[in-house]
Amino acid sequence: MNQLTEKKITCPYCGEQIDILLDPADVNQQYIEDCQVCCKPINFLVFESIDEELSVTVSSDDESSGFSNF
Repeated sequence: MNQLTEKKITCPYCGEQIDILLDPADVNQQYIEDCQVCCKPINFLVFESIDEELSVTVSSDDESSGFSNF
């Protein structure tokens, strides 16, 4: 059974902290979800860190290569 992992991210548009749930099935996946506060599209990239913990990077559409790690 896959267990969801809760993480806090900061919206790259409005700067608000948002709680998200990461699914282990999404490792190495990139997807877009709208910010719960400002409704702008956030790019998510889910990965497994060296210590095998689920992590995520987020970026705005404006940021060509700048992802923020969480």
